[in-house]
Amino acid sequence: MDNDVTEITLIDEDGIERKFQVVTKMDIENKEYVVVVPEEAEDSEAIILRIDKDDNDEDVLVSVEDDDEFNMVSEAYETLFSEDDTN
Repeated sequence: MDNDVTEITLIDEDGIERKFQVVTKMDIENKEYVVVVPEEAEDSEAIILRIDKDDNDEDVLVSVEDDDEFNMVSEAYETLFSEDDTN
């Protein structure tokens, strides 16, 4: 996924397209992650997705199911944005 992507459209479990604003993209331990927030929702929590490759070497976004992996990315995200707040 390109670093300059600011918006993505995902299809939810009901087949409905939803737009998300990309907050940031991070590389952690040789894996790529993207943090997004729903475009239409106010005060919505950020969602962490891992960028994997499918059989055709295309980017696919996958929910982070592993608690340890989720916590690692959450901590990196919080650290990144707490550093931005102090500048």
